[in-house]
Amino acid sequence: MKKTRLAVKLAAGAAALSVMAGAMPLSASAEWQQIGYLGDLNRDKAVNVADLVLMSKHMLGQQSLTSENFYKVDNAFVGISGADGFQPGEFLKTADIDQDGKVNSFDFVALREHITASNAPVVWQWYNDEPQPQKQPTEAPVSDVDGNLPSLGEGKLLILYVDFPDCQYNYLPTTDEIEEFAFGAEDTSDANYPFESMTAFYKRSSKGAMNLSGKAYRYTAQKNVADYADIAGRQELLREAMRAVDADVDYTQFDGDNDGYIDAALLAVPKAAGDDNWWPCAGPLGDENFTVDGMKVGHLITGNAQIESATDYSNFNSTYLHEMGHCMGLPDYYLYHGSDTEGMHGTAGSELMDDATSDFSCVSKLQLGWYKDDQIAIFDNSMTSETYTLSNAQTDSGNVLVIPCGDLDSRYHSEYMLVEYTTGDANNSKPGWWINIANGIRIYHVDATLYDNGWWTSYKYGSGSEFTNNDAGRRLLRIIDDRDVDNTYRTGDIINGNISGFHWYDSNGDQTIDTGITITVGEQAGDSYQITVSRNN
Repeated sequence: MKKTRLAVKLAAGAAALSVMAGAMPLSASAEWQQIGYLGDLNRDKAVNVADLVLMSKHMLGQQSLTSENFYKVDNAFVGISGADGFQPGEFLKTADIDQDGKVNSFDFVALREHITASNAPVVWQWYNDEPQPQKQPTEAPVSDVDGNLPSLGEGKLLILYVDFPDCQYNYLPTTDEIEEFAFGAEDTSDANYPFESMTAFYKRSSKGAMNLSGKAYRYTAQKNVADYADIAGRQELLREAMRAVDADVDYTQFDGDNDGYIDAALLAVPKAAGDDNWWPCAGPLGDENFTVDGMKVGHLITGNAQIESATDYSNFNSTYLHEMGHCMGLPDYYLYHGSDTEGMHGTAGSELMDDATSDFSCVSKLQLGWYKDDQIAIFDNSMTSETYTLSNAQTDSGNVLVIPCGDLDSRYHSEYMLVEYTTGDANNSKPGWWINIANGIRIYHVDATLYDNGWWTSYKYGSGSEFTNNDAGRRLLRIIDDRDVDNTYRTGDIINGNISGFHWYDSNGDQTIDTGITITVGEQAGDSYQITVSRNN
């Protein structure tokens, strides 16, 4: 089947129009077919007074322009004069004559002149048998935060499976077993699925954008467990263990992004070491003077999540998958203040950076750079209404809708709503016996603003931050309708200011400002849902 792409080709004498920066060029050797004109709002392949009437009604607020008035770019690129163009999944807004992102009086005048002079730019369709590749970002937004483990490309994990003279494992796996459990291939029949391996989990969640690999080593500490109880002790144990196995290890193999740092080191100890000092956690090692094979250690993970048996290791994997999220730069989504530590109540709280029992949400995936270039749709605040198709978030085609609050930061470090279609498939298939993840639309309120304190950069409103008013104010992440319910919406549901949490933050950090929009959930068809975002009158 032929794949199609669209392009706008100017008629002779017409003024050149601006194009979207960074888009891909179109081939000059393509086979073209004329299908319409810029300004053809009613899609009758002509530009005349009927189109001018539609634009006039839109500007007077009498009739809104919708996707039916535009050319949809399916598996395609839209360009000007066969040069650069728009990304797949966007619309060529035929009413936006000067292509400045707005439909206003300038476009009305230009359209009228096109009608009078009969020189409207021509819309062409380009046929090409070769499908266009989806582009993966080369740098993830999360890389703006201090982390060491790459979320894109090759990520490396050094596992040191350590015990003590007075604290042993009740089941001691071989290093081959540890590596198979951590870095093995996907196996949907494994009882530990979707945590059958860390590598397989990340591969599914990242749509293949991240590949985790590594090696495991065994070591018994020189001293008893109590001698390594504090932060300095854990740093000492890491140095001791790495030096002990140094003769058998080339530590340069654990630098996936070639920055001179081991991406992440995991110091795993027996469950019997206790939670007081060995509750799983991760952070920068904090010792720039320690090097092995010329390598420094980036992030250190410590914890007492252990491999229980040859067939029971899902908690080991899920725990350290969460901790590696910190090594990539993500904060915890559960809360640090007060008696209620639930970051997101209901089924949404199973997210890997919250309760760590299921997949990353679209919030994490967007920051980690795991959406391809045509899988991010952004609601145009100048539009009255737009309809989107959201695909199953637990598949490679899963996409996300961004609804900005004012100006959207180009790296998604600002305030916005995120919308995804989540299911109980793949990495969401076994979130815990007490959770039943259903299929539906899920909406998140995000403020991913960054903060540089002079020493490091972090998410300003991440858990534990001084800027969250003890988690009562602005937060990096909230779920809309934050209750102990399913947190999803289905066909016929309407989300507006009557829904708890569907508001922007005010200057005090309270969710009080009306978004001015309504989301209507449309039909589910196969592995996708339709939603319509409308501006309120």
